Amino acid sequence: MAAGVTRPRPRAASPLVVAGLAVILLGVAACATTEPLTPTSPPQSIQPVMTVSPAVNQTRAELVRALGASNLVLTDTQSPVRPAESPLLVDAPRAVFQVTLPADPTRGFIVVYEFTDSTRAADAAAEEQRYLASGPGRVQTPEGTVHVLRQVGPTVVVYDWLPGVARDESAPKIQAALEALGVGFPVDR
Repeated sequence: MAAGVTRPRPRAASPLVVAGLAVILLGVAACATTEPLTPTSPPQSIQPVMTVSPAVNQTRAELVRALGASNLVLTDTQSPVRPAESPLLVDAPRAVFQVTLPADPTRGFIVVYEFTDSTRAADAAAEEQRYLASGPGRVQTPEGTVHVLRQVGPTVVVYDWLPGVARDESAPKIQAALEALGVGFPVDR
């Protein structure tokens, strides 16, 4: 320091400032939680959202009935399955199921999307139909993919499979069983 220059002395905080800081710290502490914070998945997450609403349960029962007629078994799954989706499907609640295919255990996924009513589901199915036939939709699945798109009440059922790589002889039976459900939306490729 230069000669004749003195360092200013620190001033003690006034009791009012100390009280104010104490109130702020107590407020923050009161908002704290002992529970660990966990991030939530955004709607576009690849993780399935298991929806157990009455509409999805009813569609699941229809799937079990239709697939069971061909001796196929439907199971619940936690696999991160996300088929090519139009905007309405991306934002919809969904449940993922899987048909047991012993010779091809990584395939046989069926996704059920739920909407507020049958009209909205039909709109979503029609949008998905157009999307899968469009350029952006086509590049998301291999050439030759068969898309089964059905509306069952307020739900939309999506099943995609590739006949050229199917290793289980039951794979075509899934398509045939699903084509007997609800209203179909054939996809032109």
